[in-house]
Amino acid sequence: MAANRVGRRLGRGSPARSPGSPRAEPARSPGIQKRQARVTVKYDRRELQRRLDTEKWIDGRLEELYRGREAEMPDEVNIDELLELDADEARAAQLQGILKSCHNNTQAFVQELLLKLRGLQKQQVLQRRPSPELQERA
Repeated sequence: MAANRVGRRLGRGSPARSPGSPRAEPARSPGIQKRQARVTVKYDRRELQRRLDTEKWIDGRLEELYRGREAEMPDEVNIDELLELDADEARAAQLQGILKSCHNNTQAFVQELLLKLRGLQKQQVLQRRPSPELQERA
């Protein structure tokens, strides 16, 4: 697509012609050639966006829970570690362990996060997804 725009720009820069003269083809530069546009998507954009939204939500909620006590805030809540656990009960127990230094009620945060984790995939699964180009060759 960008190659098409570059080619058209070259055509506009051609010398002015008189109304009765025949239309001359624009000269192409030997350095610019038209390429076929092919886009391969290695990652599922929708899944990555959901994951990013979840991470931002976690950061915002942790700031609310630990307002005034930022030094006690956990360094990270690892989504992949939580997704590796089989049951919501195990995930909730892990989260409660991470949030043990919080003096506020964390139950609502834990329940909301468990809902957001449903349907998310582990990062490793996202990275191993074959590109459409490789699938065509097989």
